[in-house]
Amino acid sequence: MTTSSLQGKSVIVTGASKGIGKGIARVFARDGGAKVLVVSRHLKEAEAAAKEFGNGASGFAADVTKPEDMAAMAKAANERYGGIDVLCANAGVFPQVKLEEMSVDQWDDTFAINVKGCFLSVQACMPYLKKSQQGRVVITSSITGPVTGFPGWSHYGATKAAQLGFMRTACIELAKYGITVNAVLPGNIVTEGLAELGEAYQKSMAASVPLKRLGHVDDIGHAALFFASKEAAYITGQTIIVDGGQILPESLDALAQA
Repeated sequence: MTTSSLQGKSVIVTGASKGIGKGIARVFARDGGAKVLVVSRHLKEAEAAAKEFGNGASGFAADVTKPEDMAAMAKAANERYGGIDVLCANAGVFPQVKLEEMSVDQWDDTFAINVKGCFLSVQACMPYLKKSQQGRVVITSSITGPVTGFPGWSHYGATKAAQLGFMRTACIELAKYGITVNAVLPGNIVTEGLAELGEAYQKSMAASVPLKRLGHVDDIGHAALFFASKEAAYITGQTIIVDGGQILPESLDALAQA
């Protein structure tokens, strides 16, 4: 894929100091040649990641649930890089808790970060995206919620489905400015968070994937990079599932027979 259309572009990635967000930010800086604002709640972690990426990347501390933080984030990207061309609304949490044990606070906190944070980050960046000749919003959703379910993630799945509902109307409203809004839906990707779920979980998940392996954060980064590219200018309100074919088999027996 040609990535020259991202060269020198100003890109914000929220939740970018680790996990999928870090993978997205790395791909934009390394393969896209973009200038990336690495956003995290913790400045030291954001700056450390930015230092790894080079190419003018810089760190910024912000909480996606706070409108004033999102406004400051957008302002910083504009001041450092001369505008905003791409927002990767990636920040999210996925605490695992069964429905009967879930508290209202756990439900609300997950929605605040995953859904409210997505909305606030897009809204804050809109004035700058409007001025870009290549305005792009890429949302990190998930297969969990929009396509599949998993015990302990009813709140998480609900937020990821909500993000797609947001995307489908946002893309219509922003189309008049030439801004596209799309989403990447990761399957099981090797991250720090997945590691915390244990080796047994990882092995069972890999066994359910036709490609027989879990994904890498760069796999999500490349999908996001495509959505942000000039080549994807006529694609909006769409999703890409990046899961190694995980959602396709009817059962493990189907994989065994294959």
